[in-house]
Amino acid sequence: MTSAQVDKGQGGSQQAAEAADATTSGEGYQRTLGARQIQMIAIGGAIGTGLFLGAGKAIAKAGPSLILAYAIAGLVIFFIMRALGELLMYRPVSGSFSEYAREFVGPFAGFVTGWTYWLFWVVTGITEVTAAAQYMTFWFDIPPWVSALIFTIILYGVNLISVKLFGELEFWFSMVKVTAIVGMILICAGILTLGFSDAGDTASVTHLWADGGFFPHGIKGTLMTLQIVMFAFLAVELVGVTAGESKDPKTVLPKAINTVPWRIAVFYVGALIMILAVVPWTEFQPGISPFVAAFQKMGLGIGAGIVNFVVLTAALSSCNSGMYSTGRMLRDLALNGQGPTFFTRLTKSGTPLVGTTFSAALMLVGVWINYQWPGDAFTYVVSFATISGMWAWIMILVCQIRYRRLADRGVLPQSTFRAPGAPYTSVFALAFIAMVIVMMGIDKDARISLYCAPLWALILGVSYLVLKARNPENTAFAKR
Repeated sequence: MTSAQVDKGQGGSQQAAEAADATTSGEGYQRTLGARQIQMIAIGGAIGTGLFLGAGKAIAKAGPSLILAYAIAGLVIFFIMRALGELLMYRPVSGSFSEYAREFVGPFAGFVTGWTYWLFWVVTGITEVTAAAQYMTFWFDIPPWVSALIFTIILYGVNLISVKLFGELEFWFSMVKVTAIVGMILICAGILTLGFSDAGDTASVTHLWADGGFFPHGIKGTLMTLQIVMFAFLAVELVGVTAGESKDPKTVLPKAINTVPWRIAVFYVGALIMILAVVPWTEFQPGISPFVAAFQKMGLGIGAGIVNFVVLTAALSSCNSGMYSTGRMLRDLALNGQGPTFFTRLTKSGTPLVGTTFSAALMLVGVWINYQWPGDAFTYVVSFATISGMWAWIMILVCQIRYRRLADRGVLPQSTFRAPGAPYTSVFALAFIAMVIVMMGIDKDARISLYCAPLWALILGVSYLVLKARNPENTAFAKR
């Protein structure tokens, strides 16, 4: 039951609910992801290399005001996640983003969203497994391509064995990241209150405003870091992809989404406040992890090794998530006639065999290309990950606005997890994302993210028209 069909008077709320249940139960996946795993997937999705490594560049640009940037962006992320939660409780499906885009915007929107989100994770997987291989050289003198190959094969195997094993691995990856951040916060709190370590004599909360003020480079400097901040939050929406394989999505997913505010408050805002109170922002440099800089200031020589292990874990976690989501997105597209039918095949354990294999193969090819020609062309493709990831957020918000309008009119069932303040909060989040895109266009270092978007849109547009021409009777290309 789709919104367009409802508008034509072809059904009501009860039929829509029945159709939603049928869609959920008919996907063929096994609901084996438990509450513990979903919670840690949700937490881990908000913590990545963007915090452990990328924050150094952002601190140099914005100073202590980066704390405010993360807080405001975190609020926007919460609005996005609550919008997604409302849609998930209306119809919890594995290919959520493209499914909702297909239903509430149109078949082309679903086509674009599914393939764009797939590309986002393929590109992310390439960069993360490449980075993981480089991190291994910190301890071992082995060729990076060997590590990249081993990591890809292991994660590929994990994702094919069962979704439960994927969830378990992601649980422990997230646990490492959470432990590292909580440990850093506690150490910094101890230094501020007890004054131990080499940083004890200079540590003070006055560093948050004494070294050039809270906005040392003005409001513009803070605004110019928004693309870095939003990049750090990419993948937080991954919890939506798990909807079709959660044991009890109606209970587990709302709880996971409602933890977003405290996750951001602790892991981003709290961690930055503590680090910047121990180490003046003027001592941070782009390209150097703020965690490494803090350990060095404390006189802890093991800091570099600890952070290297954590960022290795973050990179493998991201690649693991990429393996998981790409197979589901390709299968969703295939089930709706917008991708090759062989992507619909599942293993006996309920994992998308062909889609996961195809994506893993592309990741390996991408890693090889990156090692052979690590030039500007690859940089352009990698930078596209930011804009493609935000496209999923845009579609979530647009779909939630349209769904709420139909639900309030009584033509679709009301969600049991309504987004507070919507649709106004969704409109605000859309405006904020638009501002971030404008900032990306102004920043010469970030605008390359926008160069690939028109080319990708052209490729998708032509592909869609070709598929539609070859399959004129396929309802997947018809306006619903």
